[in-house]
Amino acid sequence: MMMSLNYMQATSCVRMLMILALALLPLLSRALGVGQVRQLAVRYNVTAILVFGDSSVDPGNNNILQTAMKGNFAPYGRDFFNGRPTGRFSNGRLATDFIAEAIGFTKQVPAFLDLNLKPTDLLHGVSFASAASGYDDLTANLSNVLPVSNQLEYFMHYKIHLRKLVGEKKANDIIRRAVFVLSMGTNDFLQNYYLELVRPKQFTVQQYQDFLVSSMSRDIELMHGLGATRLVVVGVPPIGCMPLVKTMMGQTASCVESYNKVVVSFNSKVQKRLATIKAALRMKIAFVDVYGVLQKAVSHPMLYDLKETAKGCCGTGAIEYGETCKGLTTCTDPTKYVFWDAVHPTEKMYKIIADEAVKSLSQELTN
Repeated sequence: MMMSLNYMQATSCVRMLMILALALLPLLSRALGVGQVRQLAVRYNVTAILVFGDSSVDPGNNNILQTAMKGNFAPYGRDFFNGRPTGRFSNGRLATDFIAEAIGFTKQVPAFLDLNLKPTDLLHGVSFASAASGYDDLTANLSNVLPVSNQLEYFMHYKIHLRKLVGEKKANDIIRRAVFVLSMGTNDFLQNYYLELVRPKQFTVQQYQDFLVSSMSRDIELMHGLGATRLVVVGVPPIGCMPLVKTMMGQTASCVESYNKVVVSFNSKVQKRLATIKAALRMKIAFVDVYGVLQKAVSHPMLYDLKETAKGCCGTGAIEYGETCKGLTTCTDPTKYVFWDAVHPTEKMYKIIADEAVKSLSQELTN
């Protein structure tokens, strides 16, 4: 009887250990993934992360601009370090912050225009991105923010400061081995083409897509001329699934497929052009399918332990973003939400996007 009891206890103990091991397996594999990423970064001598784009990657450059497109007030930054708003349009960190951490640099990518930026911050990269910007310069001009041309001008200033800090040879090496990130396009459609009258009078939506792709191509060529050899381009997300768009179109029950079809078409054109640029300039270029990642999260939230996909965490979650989100109450647990406000993802969603970006980058580096 005693042997039987001991056997049962031992069997139960083994079963519990197996259950515990299975529960820990995702965490262990994720940690291994980070280790592998850092090994790749060391092997290919990734030196810095240099970011260009819109609010998806702007850590606070717009704070000093004369524009209404800012997020440097509560409840933005609620879950950031020390719970402080920085200008990031989310409750916490952005995808680029998580990418930098995965590579092993820093837990946050600073804004180049941050008045508290230290010289040593330049060594591992900064962001020149400006919320509400786009591939079309008109998009940025509508909100009085930085178009890509101005972001590249600030990058040239960055190069001057970096040379003073480490010397010309080391500075050029840092830039040559850096990962450049380009993330924009959403505002070209939402803030420009579907809202203003100028571009629709000039272009059909297909023609406008071609215009944006040509603008992107020009920007990448300029980056290459300034030293870029490694680039991550983030596609446009499913804008038809954004709570604000669904509210405006009176279609809160499901995503606005007409808008999403435009994005799918645009992203396809972007990928085709990137393949051409990659061959012509001999650059390492990775494309991040943010559309697929967000669409999957919206359609199958339980895969990511999410629950709320139809509204944001700020205010009613249906229309508020930027200034209209200022000072409003928020949901209790944003880790269950896809969207933080009616447009922008939560920190958790940005982490999921970052994981996809790191995977794409790793594949490109090893090809």
